[in-house]
Amino acid sequence: MLSAYASFHGRTLTTLAATGQPQKQEVFQPLPSGFRQVEFGSIDGLRAAMDERVCAVMLEVVQGEGGVNPVPPGYLEAVRALCDEREALLVLDEVQTGLGRTGRWFAFEHTGARPDVVTMAKALGNGVPIGACWARDDVAAAFAPGDHATTFGGQPLAARAALAVLDTMQAEDVPARAERAGRRLSAALEALPGVTGVRGYGLLLAAELAPPLESAKVATACLEAAAGAGQLGLILNNVTPTALRLEPSLLVTDDEIDAAVGILADVLEGIGS
Repeated sequence: MLSAYASFHGRTLTTLAATGQPQKQEVFQPLPSGFRQVEFGSIDGLRAAMDERVCAVMLEVVQGEGGVNPVPPGYLEAVRALCDEREALLVLDEVQTGLGRTGRWFAFEHTGARPDVVTMAKALGNGVPIGACWARDDVAAAFAPGDHATTFGGQPLAARAALAVLDTMQAEDVPARAERAGRRLSAALEALPGVTGVRGYGLLLAAELAPPLESAKVATACLEAAAGAGQLGLILNNVTPTALRLEPSLLVTDDEIDAAVGILADVLEGIGS
């Protein structure tokens, strides 16, 4: 199977082997074989690596842990065509991006490509631990009852929680809410001195900082910024040395967005002065 450098697919041994981040793999060596990584966004690199041994390509539509890196325009469609040509499956990891996060039910809907298999978790249970995947009928037919199982697979409480979450998400049109809130957040971030650009979709965004600002110092300062006033600070993730990841609740309000951007603005001004 081929995956991408800077990807993140999990911390079980097999998904860790698919992850394109050596620093996360080091302490778990030796990992299962059969995985190779290629440059994210390079169709030429993928084509060169895709020999007769490759059964599938696994990608994130937006690399979350890798820096909030969306696929380049046209890339996923080209991957789909190459997978069809080489008779390989296209597997999309939507654990972080799926179920409304990017302003669509799934992030691949921002493209013209359709996957063979999609993995999901996180938002599916709204805090109740659950993971799932879906596949095209002909692909799913590769498994027969009894071929694969887990101790907690199909756990009734988690499955019922997921159904309730999906009902609520549909009733409240969560993708539309994330898309609208993301536009507001993105515009506010782009207007900040010290932010050179914003990337991502919906409520999965990264703010790139102007040198010499360091994302780790900014993230720490944001967390501590309101402590003196007896208020909560702002939780950000320094996803790269120069970028901050913002992934607020899908229920985030306009007032909360404005307050968050205000804290970040004060921190950037304080550090930069």
